[in-house]
Amino acid sequence: MKLLPKILAAAMLFAVPAFGALAHDYKAGNLEIHHPASRATLAGQPVGGGFMTITNNGQEADRLVSITSPVSDDVQIHEMAVENDVMKMRQLKDGIEIPAGAKVELKPGGLHVMFMAIKQPFKEGEKVAATLNFEKAGSVEVQFMVGPSKAKQEQQHSQTEGEPHKM
Repeated sequence: MKLLPKILAAAMLFAVPAFGALAHDYKAGNLEIHHPASRATLAGQPVGGGFMTITNNGQEADRLVSITSPVSDDVQIHEMAVENDVMKMRQLKDGIEIPAGAKVELKPGGLHVMFMAIKQPFKEGEKVAATLNFEKAGSVEVQFMVGPSKAKQEQQHSQTEGEPHKM
């Protein structure tokens, strides 16, 4: 039984770095950037999306003004909104305001990043490097973790639909 504490201690040494590798949060001044993520793209698909949550812990608003990335010469900040019962997407040339003390979520169907004319497909499990440029907090380099494509997510969902969910 004296061996068990040593085994547990050794296991913790390996578990902590592995857990830290899963968390991918970044900081720029008073801003926290939580879990930048993207989806795998299909062969020939010209664009990729980017999503994250930005929290402003400061007393002043800031603004995400631009994004650059080696995977695309044109990275845009977009908004999807319903106008006259039609979903429309538009580029936000002035960026996104991050109000003081607030969280702004970039997600599918709302505010999001668009990597235009991507140079190669985004593959599940890879990372997409980018630099977020803020008006006050400056620039911060991030990695967008690439998850499954939307088609794969929908396929997985339809395969589990009707199955009882395990708790």
